[in-house]
Amino acid sequence: MSKSDTTDLLLFLAPFDGRIQQLALWLRDWVWEQYPQCNELIYDNYNALAFGWSPTEKMTDIFCSVALYGNKDVHFGFYWGSEINDPEKLLQGAGKQYRYLRITDQSGFPVEYATRLVADAYANSMVKLKPNAVLNEGKTIVKSSLPVKKRPGVVIPKKAAR
Repeated sequence: MSKSDTTDLLLFLAPFDGRIQQLALWLRDWVWEQYPQCNELIYDNYNALAFGWSPTEKMTDIFCSVALYGNKDVHFGFYWGSEINDPEKLLQGAGKQYRYLRITDQSGFPVEYATRLVADAYANSMVKLKPNAVLNEGKTIVKSSLPVKKRPGVVIPKKAAR
């Protein structure tokens, strides 16, 4: 698959509001325009739909990502965000590694600042690559898709009491 093959991603996005879908797809195009040589890795998991960009096919090499947890906002994140330069302190998250920008609409996305963050994250990812890393170019890869998901509009049955 490639950037133009959006069949799986559109299916995974379907439960979300149109506003959130459009924002996620706009962010996707924005990253692809800057890093067409990288791969998009899609994780359609229980708590979130996330897709990120990596110079390889490995999650640990992802330098930026888009994550959807519900219909309020979109997280534009950095797998190694704690290691990148954030002089304006816009990144959220207190864990050892992941940091993100919470985006509610396209006009609220700090394009120039995010461009610098992504460039720093990409450089950091490239430095971390193992010597035998296989660089692939421009593929979209569904890495996981769980059958049961917590999504807007989806009712998850509770386990029967024992």
